[in-house]
Amino acid sequence: MLLFKYIQETLKKSKKGGKHPSKLPVCYEIVTLSLKKKMAAELYPASTNTNLPNNSTTVNATSKKNVVQVTQTTSAATTTATQQNINNNNVETCNWQSSHPTLRERNALMFNNELMADIHFIVGPPGESQKVPAHKYVLAVGSSVFCAMFYGDLAEGESEIHIPDVEPAAFLILLKYMYSDEIDLEADTVLATLYAAKKYIVPALAKACVNFLETSLEAKNACVLLSQSRLFEEPELTQRCWEVIDAQAELALKSEGFCEIDQQTLEIILTRETLNTKEVVVFEAILNWAVAECKRQGLGVTTRNKRNVLGKALYLVRIPTMTLEEFADGAAQSDILTLEETHDIFLWYTAANKPKLDFPLTQRTGLNAQRCHRFQSSAYRSNQWRYRGRCDSIQFAVDKRVFIAGLGLYGSSGGKAEYSAKIELKRQGVTLAQNLTKYVSDGSSSTFSVWFEHPVQVEQETFYTVSAILDGNELSYFGQEGMTEVQCGKVTFQFQCSSDSTNGTGVQGGQIPELVFYA
Repeated sequence: MLLFKYIQETLKKSKKGGKHPSKLPVCYEIVTLSLKKKMAAELYPASTNTNLPNNSTTVNATSKKNVVQVTQTTSAATTTATQQNINNNNVETCNWQSSHPTLRERNALMFNNELMADIHFIVGPPGESQKVPAHKYVLAVGSSVFCAMFYGDLAEGESEIHIPDVEPAAFLILLKYMYSDEIDLEADTVLATLYAAKKYIVPALAKACVNFLETSLEAKNACVLLSQSRLFEEPELTQRCWEVIDAQAELALKSEGFCEIDQQTLEIILTRETLNTKEVVVFEAILNWAVAECKRQGLGVTTRNKRNVLGKALYLVRIPTMTLEEFADGAAQSDILTLEETHDIFLWYTAANKPKLDFPLTQRTGLNAQRCHRFQSSAYRSNQWRYRGRCDSIQFAVDKRVFIAGLGLYGSSGGKAEYSAKIELKRQGVTLAQNLTKYVSDGSSSTFSVWFEHPVQVEQETFYTVSAILDGNELSYFGQEGMTEVQCGKVTFQFQCSSDSTNGTGVQGGQIPELVFYA
C-alpha cells in the first residue's frame, strides 16, 4: 500500500518475553525509571532476561527520536532499591502498586504488559506480525473505535484480533499514548503512526503526527507528504506542502520523493499554476517518475512503457512554453514524444500558421516575489559608501515561515556600473545558501535583485544573517532611517545588527536595503 512505500523499516524488534504456565507462583521486582525520559516502565525478569517483560515488541529506545510530551512529566516517587521481576503470567504479586503512587505511573506499567491483559493483537502483515498484549478498558476509554469493538452492540469475544494493515512499531506508539499520554515520534514511523491514529480515531495523536511532519517538511519530502496528506485528509498539512512545492519547485521535482508519488498526485502537481520553476524541469521530472513507475510495475523501461504509465500526465506538461533551445536540447531528443508531436511543436515555434497541439500553451504564473524594504530613504555622498571587499551584514527574523529568494542591493551613485556580489544566508553560523554573481546598476537609487540559486525556507521566531560582499565601483548609494520592524503583507520582519558586518551596515543605515521573499 502507498503509505508504506516511503517508510523505512529501521526499528529493531525486541526479544519476546518467555512463556510460562499461568498459575505458577512468581515474585516481582519493579525498576523505577526516571519518568522524564520514559513513562512506560521497564520490568526485568529475575533470572537472565533483561528486556521489558511481557512485551512482544518494544520501540527502540536508543534510536534518535523526537519526544512530544502531552502532559506534565511526573517525578518518580520512589528510588530504585531492590529490583525484582514482573514476567508475564508467572507472578506472585508483591506490593508493586505502592511503589508507583500516581494513576499515570501505574497505568504506564501496564503498557505492552501481559499482566492482567485481556486482549491480544496480532499486528502487521503475515510473516512480519507481532503479538501485543493490551487491556480492553484502557483502550476503550481512549478510542471510540476500541470502545465499540469491545463493549458495543456488535462486540465480539475473540481473545486475539488481527490487524494486518498497521505497522507493529506504530501500533505500540498508539498504545503507549493511550496508556501514558506520552508520544514518541520518529521520522521513519510517523506516517504509519498517523495512519493508526486516524484508523482508531485518536485525534490528539494524529495532530501530534501532523505537527511533527510540518516541522520536518522540506523540498525533498514535500511531494510524498502531499500525497499522504491527501490520503489522510489533512488540509493544513496539504497547504504547507504546497507552500514548499511552489516556492522550491525545482528542488521538490528533482527529489527522489517525487518519483514515489502516485499517479493522481502527479497529475495534480502538473496542473499547478504556481510552480515556481522552468517547464524543462517539470518535463525532466516526469521522465524520472515514469522510469520509477515502470520499475514499480515490473515493466521494462522502454519509451512505450513510459508513455503508457504517464498516460494523460504527459499532456499536462506545458512544452510549448519552453524556449526553442530548451525544447530542441531536451524534449525533442527524449524519445518520449512521437515524431508527429515533435514535428508539430517545432512548427508551432517557427511557422506563422501554427498547428494545433495537445499540450497547454500558457505559461505557469509562478509566484510573485515580495520585497521587504527596511530603509525609509537613501542617499549618496562623495566620500562614502565604499566597499573594498568588506562585508555588509544584517540579522532578521520573521513571525511566519517564508522563503528567502534573494537580496535587493544598491548600485553606483556615479552612473552605470557592474558589480560582483557574493551573497550569503546563515543561521546560527551555519551557511544555508550562498551565491556569487554579477549585476549592473544604472546610476539610480533603485535596488537591483541578486538571487540565491534556490529559495531558502526560513522558520519563524529565529534570527538569520544575510551578508553581501561587493566588488565594483566604490561609491554607492546607501540607506538611511532604518526600521527595526517592517510589516510586509502578512509577514512581520524584525532587524538587528550583525557582528559579521565590517563595513558599517547596521539597522539604522547602510547596505542590503531589501530582502526578496515568497510567502
